[in-house]
Amino acid sequence: MDGIWSAEATTPTEVEDALRRLLAERQAAGEAEAMTRVLNMVAIVDREWRGEVENRLQGVGRYHPSRTIICAFEQGRTALDAWATVADGAERVVMDVGDGHLAHLDTVVDPVLISECTTVVWSPHGHDEGVESLMGVADVVLIDSAEGPDDAAALAWAGELAERTYVVDLAWLRSAPWRERIAATFDPPAWRPELGRITGMTVRHREDSSVAALLLVGWLASRLGWQPGEVAVELTPLVGLEAPGLAGVTLETASGFALSLDRGSGGLVATRATPEGTETSWTVIGASRGEGGILGEGVRQALLRDPTYRPALAAARLFAT
Repeated sequence: MDGIWSAEATTPTEVEDALRRLLAERQAAGEAEAMTRVLNMVAIVDREWRGEVENRLQGVGRYHPSRTIICAFEQGRTALDAWATVADGAERVVMDVGDGHLAHLDTVVDPVLISECTTVVWSPHGHDEGVESLMGVADVVLIDSAEGPDDAAALAWAGELAERTYVVDLAWLRSAPWRERIAATFDPPAWRPELGRITGMTVRHREDSSVAALLLVGWLASRLGWQPGEVAVELTPLVGLEAPGLAGVTLETASGFALSLDRGSGGLVATRATPEGTETSWTVIGASRGEGGILGEGVRQALLRDPTYRPALAAARLFAT
């Protein structure tokens, strides 16, 4: 087929040569003039789940990487099979790799990278050995700390990575709408003093998303100077939620002010209670990005720098112990 190349038992150099030919063909046909190259995405995946990961990457919309390199791991494989395509302004490479490739994945991937672009490494199925081998070429490591074996270990691993490279954490991005709404609620001068009077924080979350809840707590703790024990913090897991992440948060202050945010149809349902007993509710339309939007935001964040994640992560690790 035009625009597609494949080979068995190939080499990274041959893959790069094939990509150059495909790009030359597109340029000759006048189809590559509008292509912009800003990001390499290297995804290390289990081969049997490759299609699911490709679908997730296709769902990021306008934030799609310039060149996506999928290293599909298969136990026992020794040969490097690959295919490449250039279409619709994006370049995609799939390389089937085995046990012997993971420890030296940099030598497999490096020749295929666009040298002038930021390189993001993402390993949604583990394969830490492969991530480690790519640290020399990675500008950003994309993780989901909610997928760790336990909260403390997941946050510790994220912290170790953050000491070595820039980390974009999908668990952190799931709390973004909640952080935005909390900040907006306390932004009016009349409500800002209540930030220093917070006595309790309850975070409701899907049962497998306690890390996202801890990161939200860590964010407020790092911004307001909380130490464990100074504020009553409660994490409430909920069973049966369809989407990962948070389901609700309630903040209470010593003066009787309370703010609750809960996931609802079309956005977040906010309820504010004043010390005088007045209660007001409204809906924040479109606050949820969905999982496709979360991954797209992760790709976008790879080109930015968020100074609030590392302090929130450090605080979350204190509250996780």
